[in-house]
Amino acid sequence: MKLLEEKIRSEGRISEGGVLKVDSFLNHQLDVEFLNEMGKEFKRLFSDVEITKILTIEASGIAIASIAAQYFGNVPVVFAKKTESKNLDADTYDSDVFSFTKGKTYKIKVSKKYMNKGDKVLILDDFLANGFATLGMIDIVKKAEAEVAGVGIVIEKSFQSGGKILRELGVNLHSLARIEFDEKNQIIFNEND
Repeated sequence: MKLLEEKIRSEGRISEGGVLKVDSFLNHQLDVEFLNEMGKEFKRLFSDVEITKILTIEASGIAIASIAAQYFGNVPVVFAKKTESKNLDADTYDSDVFSFTKGKTYKIKVSKKYMNKGDKVLILDDFLANGFATLGMIDIVKKAEAEVAGVGIVIEKSFQSGGKILRELGVNLHSLARIEFDEKNQIIFNEND
């Protein structure tokens, strides 16, 4: 998505350790008009599959999934919770997910009321690196006897293994931008699917 590449070039920052920061428009401050364009693009990319639910993970994926949902006929958006909460049902599907950035494993949970057998689920998230969060969400979908209709990612770090793993598993994966860094820590955009 050329518009996303331009946005990353103009507003993205690379911090120490090669971390791309897009908090000015994607995962801290939100550019709703721009999120709307990404929602349209996800609909275009997944227009050939039936979607009955969109699944994401708290917190950064919620805005993307919510905006995209309107283009899929306002299907429900469900987000996996990473933290214990008194308002989360006790009867949940859960999966263990390792967070590379936090250096720990945590349990993601989705209430069994909101993920049903036969659902056709589109998983959306802001970043794909090693794929642990996405694989955890896929695990939850399978436990619910639902179907993963596709996975949509805003920014895929193609130098990490997540995209390769998902593609080898036969997942219908589309990333709006695929990036890596050169020896000077500058962003290189790779061809999208």
